[in-house]
Amino acid sequence: MTDETNDWINILYEREDPVNSKEISRQLIRKSPKAKYQIFDQSEFSRGREVLGDLIVHGMIASGGTDIDWLIEHKGSFVILEFKGFHNDKINIAKGQMIAYEKLHEKLNRVTKCYLYVIGCDEIDFSDPDATIWVFEMDQWKRKAIPKNTSDTYDGETGRQNKFIVYREHMEEISVEELRDLIDSHWKEFE
Repeated sequence: MTDETNDWINILYEREDPVNSKEISRQLIRKSPKAKYQIFDQSEFSRGREVLGDLIVHGMIASGGTDIDWLIEHKGSFVILEFKGFHNDKINIAKGQMIAYEKLHEKLNRVTKCYLYVIGCDEIDFSDPDATIWVFEMDQWKRKAIPKNTSDTYDGETGRQNKFIVYREHMEEISVEELRDLIDSHWKEFE
């Protein structure tokens, strides 16, 4: 079984590309207003997520949990996207989630390339290329260009919480189309 797994890995990552990647990068790629991937059975998708909710139950020592919103892999390199909704011009990121993202980013960048973006958004229609989002990359977090607040500096309560609070004003404002271009630029970089 190990040889079979190695064969598949070799096929996926070390195969010769039948399409000339330089030729592709010279072509004009037009973006469609239609989503590339769609959920065809919304009820089945929701049911699958609900089933996972029953995994951790009362009486267990383990609790919590989170997910990665979007993971893009190309030729062994990665772009990871985490989406957070704004509430009063701030997003909340669980400490455990952010620590896991820091470690994942660090370890992946030791052996390959990884970009990890945290994206803040209001009620948004991602089909609108001009819609506004706010973003920061994990390198900014590590360099402390994004303040690592665990209490709300604008709120009278100074109690520390088990989450990081990031304010909109510390994130870069971009459009959905600019995010698409950023993701595509990384894809090309990974060629």
